[in-house]
Amino acid sequence: MIEIKKSKKILLVDDDPVIVKLLENRLTEVGYKVVSALEAADGLQIAISDSPDLIVLDVMMPIINGYNFCHLLKSEEGKKEIPIIFLTSRNSQEDIQIGHKMGADAYLTKPVDIGVLIDKIEELL
Repeated sequence: MIEIKKSKKILLVDDDPVIVKLLENRLTEVGYKVVSALEAADGLQIAISDSPDLIVLDVMMPIINGYNFCHLLKSEEGKKEIPIIFLTSRNSQEDIQIGHKMGADAYLTKPVDIGVLIDKIEELL
């Protein structure tokens, strides 16, 4: 299983460096290659140029929020199929519906059980 994971690249986009480092460490431990961005604009640039296998994305970020990031990425040629998991503290039904409408494949709320996140990543990959 770890051999399959090594070839999979995950992009983390969250403006909280503590969360990014924590997730980066854990996902690397289980065998994924991880790239991260603390700003949505940087994450979007990475997603467009590097085509990660999956993106874990916060919603509440300055300038470009996660919903807009998702919408912009999904409108790019050849990027629509990249799975996106929203990982956010916004947990209302309306937020979840907006997330799915913008193209998210999954919507998890913070604080997240890392095992649940890893299971969802494996399901989508």
